[in-house]
Amino acid sequence: MTYIAIDTNGKQALLFLEYIKTLSFITVYQEPNLTTLKAMDEVKKGKTKKHKSSKDLISFLNK
Repeated sequence: MTYIAIDTNGKQALLFLEYIKTLSFITVYQEPNLTTLKAMDEVKKGKTKKHKSSKDLISFLNK
């Protein structure tokens, strides 16, 4: 799967977006899914973990 971001402020970008919506093998998501929204909310509330190094992060993730 490949994801792209399109800045839809321009006329060409809007036309491109409308075109790709017509293709049968393309699914366009214009809003974040529920998992992403929950993660964004947790970050806003400060529910994040800080690690001193990448080794600490990997160790945490492997638990």
